[in-house]
Amino acid sequence: MRLHHLLLVLFFVVLSAGSGFTQGVRNRLSCHRNKGVCVPSRCPRHMRQIGTCRGPPVKCCRKK
Repeated sequence: MRLHHLLLVLFFVVLSAGSGFTQGVRNRLSCHRNKGVCVPSRCPRHMRQIGTCRGPPVKCCRKK
């Protein structure tokens, strides 16, 4: 029975740790932390959008 409790706790720890990766990039600092750059228009062809920097017009782009 203790093993079930331990596995349940481990399961919740893994789920809670993974939830940080699902949050979007919403500012310049988090964009740079995710190895991105802020671009005032569309992302270049060799990059993809991973979020925004200062609202909808400024995109956060990272290499594919």
